[in-house]
Amino acid sequence: MAQSALPLSAARLGRAVRTAGAPTAVSGVVLLLPDGEADSHRRPSPLSYALQLPLARALARAGQEDGLAVHVVRYRCRGWNATEAHLAADAEWAVDEVVRRYGDVPVCLAGHGMGGRAALRAGGHAAVDSVLAMAPWLPESGSDEPEPVKHLLGRRVLLVHGTNDARTDPELSFRLAERAKKTNRDTCRFEVHSDGHGLRQHRAEVMALAADFVRGSLFGRGYARPVADALAAPPPLGLRMPLAAGFGKSLRS
Repeated sequence: MAQSALPLSAARLGRAVRTAGAPTAVSGVVLLLPDGEADSHRRPSPLSYALQLPLARALARAGQEDGLAVHVVRYRCRGWNATEAHLAADAEWAVDEVVRRYGDVPVCLAGHGMGGRAALRAGGHAAVDSVLAMAPWLPESGSDEPEPVKHLLGRRVLLVHGTNDARTDPELSFRLAERAKKTNRDTCRFEVHSDGHGLRQHRAEVMALAADFVRGSLFGRGYARPVADALAAPPPLGLRMPLAAGFGKSLRS
């Protein structure tokens, strides 16, 4: 087996993405969890890590005044691997590492694809304040055990999914959000109409939504009106909230 295919010996947190001029003290942390695969013990793809860097920089800029640090987690391997749930275990380890490095600060787990599932699964960690799952990969509803949601009680949870996602089924994320909402009222979900798995067509709006959710959840900033409305609305309204074109240009108007 080629060396590049071998898994890493341990998950890694690496250096924080922060902007020049940010306060020295860290007051909150976002852990970005890249996409992965259902079954693989190969080393994580460098591309999946690189794809998270634009969002990492955007969040660091948005949270500069608040003392936000953003880390992109490097998994041991790229696969979820059934009951091993490697990506979720690595996410939990990363939260532990944040506590070791920064102390008692609120943490947001933000993941894309398989990383979205990892964020949701690891969201019950005591240090996790909020969870952002973008185009999360979820098992089919006919699976033996449904994805757990009760551990998300007390966290603010936002799911974002493109309606034209051909890789991860947006209807499955709606069903999970529907179950989560019954346990945890602080759950909402946005639909990005006509967008695919990468959420590239409306990238600016998705990044603005993520930044607004992170600042509101970690630092008590007021949510933009659409986010506040989605959190307050009963299902299905707050779970099929359309992400409007231009979101972020006038958030508080």
